[in-house]
Amino acid sequence: MNSSLSFYYPKKDKISDELLECILQLNQFNTPALGSLKNIEHLKELYFFSKFILVVKNKKSFIGFAVVMDGNSEYQSLNYKYFKKRFGSSFLYIDRVVIKESHRRRGAGSYLYDRLHDLAKKEGIPLCCEVNILPRNEISLSFHYKKGFEDDGECHFEDHSVRYLKK
Repeated sequence: MNSSLSFYYPKKDKISDELLECILQLNQFNTPALGSLKNIEHLKELYFFSKFILVVKNKKSFIGFAVVMDGNSEYQSLNYKYFKKRFGSSFLYIDRVVIKESHRRRGAGSYLYDRLHDLAKKEGIPLCCEVNILPRNEISLSFHYKKGFEDDGECHFEDHSVRYLKK
């Protein structure tokens, strides 16, 4: 593990507008690999439905995040609902994850995923996500397979397709 990396879970009532703006900008910079967020209020709504947001820092700089739902959320995403139907209330769902481009391929993504996997493993539940296959996100697919994720299905929407993965 890279010793300069750290993570934290900002409390929902304590998250700063500055951090929310950083998360929003990083999300928007990474579309279409991630779904776009309309504005800061849309991000706050997503955070409300989440179990937590995991923030990754490199020393004092924000470099990434993951928005994670559990099986008890009222989140209405069709991708989330796929896993809810499949696993009931016993899973963690990575709704979105981003590492700043300048920090990719340096261990930050692995660090974040290892932490998420540890949390799921501790609870004895699967860690789930989806990756775009149309447009194809080959880098993300390769990363997830290297991290031990397995295929769990696909869904084809009007404007894109995803592959469901679990570990």
